[in-house]
Amino acid sequence: MNGDDDLYGIGELARLTGLSVRTIRFYSDSGLLPPTERTHAGYRMYDIHALTRLKFVRTLRELGVDLPTVTRVLARELSIPELAAEHAEALDVQIRTLRLRRSVLRAVAKRGSSPKELEMVHELARMTEEERQAIVEDFWREVDLGLPEPENAAWMRRVRPDLPDDPSPEQVEAWIEFVELIRDPSFRAKTRAMAVENVRMTEEGTVDAVTTAFQTAYEQALTKVTEVIAAGEAPESEAGRRIVAEMRAALAAAIGRDDDAEFRTWLVRLYDIFADDRAERFWNLLGKINGWPEYPSPKPARDWLEAATRCHA
Repeated sequence: MNGDDDLYGIGELARLTGLSVRTIRFYSDSGLLPPTERTHAGYRMYDIHALTRLKFVRTLRELGVDLPTVTRVLARELSIPELAAEHAEALDVQIRTLRLRRSVLRAVAKRGSSPKELEMVHELARMTEEERQAIVEDFWREVDLGLPEPENAAWMRRVRPDLPDDPSPEQVEAWIEFVELIRDPSFRAKTRAMAVENVRMTEEGTVDAVTTAFQTAYEQALTKVTEVIAAGEAPESEAGRRIVAEMRAALAAAIGRDDDAEFRTWLVRLYDIFADDRAERFWNLLGKINGWPEYPSPKPARDWLEAATRCHA
């Protein structure tokens, strides 16, 4: 066993540390590992302190610390705690970048994207917060163009996607789909039609009453629909006729109208304007991006009720 006064050649250092002779020679040439002394033949020799220093350099390099930083640590210009803090922060950035790349690749693999779509997906994932919000603002700007401020729906415009700094693959995928949705011209046109109708009812002074009454009657009807679906009833069944009749009667009474042919035509028209699965998808994606709790979709019951309403109009 070597003592404190023993000296090691580069080959011995390589055996003791697992580093290559070439690497140790490079460290020595660059000043990271100065030799303790040289033999008469000019061979470099290293003592136990040099061996300890070399093992320390090896550890830092295995942790990913670059050589200039290693030099600063050895020169005591940078303490170990400071190094650890700086390196941990750098690793956090690298980890976020790698996770983002992984999310993009998973999204592309799932979608079967073309090279052009790959570039688009990558750019969407790398956007800054300001760039993301600009896309949403452009959507609402087109939807609301020329319309008065929608006071009763203003909260919808204020709810924005808030993609975290370290998003999950699911959040990245949701963001990409969300952007595709709000850039879709047909969805923009549909959302604008909803906004226009909302403004029209607001000017008539009926929007609050209709919204409240419809929501109450609609929710009560959906509860009944869930029960009849479980029993195997179809929308065109007698159960469907009864549920729709009760919903219409409650809604008509709440807003002071007669449940006549004109009212039934108006109710179907509301479905034509406001019923769109993409509207629910808009909020589902927004919730996934923002990390909101998931809730069961009422789509099966809603589709059944819409079919029954049209059938029994």
